[in-house]
Amino acid sequence: MNSPLDIRHLAIPFSVAEIAAARVRALARSCRLVEALEGDEGAEHVFALRLGVTVKLRMLGIAEMHAMEPAFDVLPYAEALARECLLLRAANQHLVLVIADPFNLDLRSWADERLEAAVELCVAHRGDIAAFFTRHEETLRAMDGIVSMQQTNSHGSHAEDISLRSISEDTSPVVRLVNSTLYDALKAGASDIHMETTPGGLFIKYRIDGVLAHVGGNQGMDHAEQIISRIKVMAELDIAERRVPQDGRFKVAANGREIDIRVSIMPSIHGEDAVLRILDKQSLSDQVVGLRLEALGFDVPTLKALRELSEEPYGMLLATGPTGSGKTTTLYAAINEINNGHDKIITIEDPVEYLLPGVLQIPVNEKKGLTFARGLRSILRHDPDKIMVGEIRDGETAQIAVQAALTGHLVLTTVHANNVFDVLGRFTHMGVDPYSLVAALNGIVAQRLVRISCPECVAPAMPDAELLAASGIDDPQTFKFCAGIGCAHCRGTGFKGRKAVAEVLILDDVLREMIVTREPVRRIKEEAYRKGTRLLRDAGLDMVRRGETTLQELNRVVS
Repeated sequence: MNSPLDIRHLAIPFSVAEIAAARVRALARSCRLVEALEGDEGAEHVFALRLGVTVKLRMLGIAEMHAMEPAFDVLPYAEALARECLLLRAANQHLVLVIADPFNLDLRSWADERLEAAVELCVAHRGDIAAFFTRHEETLRAMDGIVSMQQTNSHGSHAEDISLRSISEDTSPVVRLVNSTLYDALKAGASDIHMETTPGGLFIKYRIDGVLAHVGGNQGMDHAEQIISRIKVMAELDIAERRVPQDGRFKVAANGREIDIRVSIMPSIHGEDAVLRILDKQSLSDQVVGLRLEALGFDVPTLKALRELSEEPYGMLLATGPTGSGKTTTLYAAINEINNGHDKIITIEDPVEYLLPGVLQIPVNEKKGLTFARGLRSILRHDPDKIMVGEIRDGETAQIAVQAALTGHLVLTTVHANNVFDVLGRFTHMGVDPYSLVAALNGIVAQRLVRISCPECVAPAMPDAELLAASGIDDPQTFKFCAGIGCAHCRGTGFKGRKAVAEVLILDDVLREMIVTREPVRRIKEEAYRKGTRLLRDAGLDMVRRGETTLQELNRVVS
């Protein structure tokens, strides 16, 4: 704008009837100020300042608001956000109610009834209030906005919607606790929610980037039982049964889509614990569509080896690692790259976590008799070219998978083992003939997921000499040691996101002969290293050398 705003000529009404009829936006529009203000944030702030002067209310800037503490214990976050107002506590402990529209009589009437203590009414720019909410959003933890449970009963109906508005409208504190926990976990990108019953009450933890983080708690065993019972009701489990494990699932609506929640209830000496696995299939499927191997963070040699193995016309590619190491995602990325529409690709999984276009995906249903082994037999009669088996758990499934690889199919599958060499012992233990295994096996990839230092707060951080010595690093000058110091972007952890590190073993005739003749594992390892197989540890050290993660994080994931 070319000239500063001057609204002193506006006839601002002060009677109740006139205020009810004249809103701020209507007044501005009548003077053609809306068009002038649109897109000019500085001018909007000037207008808000002049408005505060006109209605004789103190005008607060963003710095003044941040200088005070939010009084979410009096006016919960969700309720304040729904009403578009903010209650702050000044240094002298008196309360300040911040609003953007001083002519909103409904809001002011609600505030008079809702807030029993005396408050000072102030005006702030709507954008500043929104910025304050964004900065303090992390305070919406599992226990935020929960009225003391000692004063209310734990009744309530199933909540399908877990938006902030619905949370603020929940009358039951138990329902509000569960729904706000789900909302916060989704916002934080958690994969699991742990509710642990202890002698002191309930502890709530999130698993974020593979690591548990404590986020809240509640005192009292009675309240812990009410919360676990609420989870049981949502998952349609037996609330009277507290002596045996129970499994169930339910769905919630968030951000315009349905999200599956798998529930595991486990009895303990102090009561019951619950673990909620969050499966946002639509979001995961959106991420998987077009997913390629380089998006997972593999280095160039690993990418080259994985692509060679996944493009073989037949044989078996094994992905191994502990639970949650990204094995399935790696196989899906490989399938995405080889899915050219000319091959029949079938998967059998427990459960189907990602939805892939153009791929026949079969969920295991052991209650109905559809096991991995039975499903794999049926798949072989369905004229497949490439098969993905979610996991090899038993000898029967292993035998069928090996036979499928030997009869002209490319089989991609996972098995639990610590490294590429332990896989050989796993198959031998399951009764698979070593000769058939090495004839079918093209290669093995063992992987882990390593947390990445937060890009918003990363800073140089040199490890101490003891850690360097224990990690076997004798040339620290070649490393770019960095670490995240913690910020709102990473929720104070110093890490944001994960990348995969892997070791790949490609079998050739020499290695196959050594395995068949049952050579010692030590000699097989030596031959593999001589041919270029790189250890998980070496791949992880390269990430530390580039400053992508910390030495402590690598030691946590890879021995």
